[in-house]
Amino acid sequence: MAVSPSPEEQEWIDHRVDSWVETYKKSMLTPVTLSLVAEHQPAEVSTIAEAVTAATGWQITERGLYRTVKRLQDSGLLQSAAVAAPRTGAKRKLLTLTPLGASFLDGIRGNLVEVPGG
Repeated sequence: MAVSPSPEEQEWIDHRVDSWVETYKKSMLTPVTLSLVAEHQPAEVSTIAEAVTAATGWQITERGLYRTVKRLQDSGLLQSAAVAAPRTGAKRKLLTLTPLGASFLDGIRGNLVEVPGG
């Protein structure tokens, strides 16, 4: 029979798990973003932000996602095209995965592991 952790131990565990989750989110945002762009392309950042939340439950700001998108564009993994929005003519940025991005995503997918269940 498992022994329940003390309140101090539980606080330590909760802190460590929260810290791990934040690190995990930051590292997984790249493959999640690439995967969702591939699925929805051409896609607006707002569409990807909504899809990230729907797929992961993570709350992400468009500003935070824009930083990730910019980094992925600078790396040659994503490209964007400015297109005129219907009725307003305002420019919208549509994202697509580059061939390099598709290869990178395939490499990441090939190395993901599941934590063994119990």
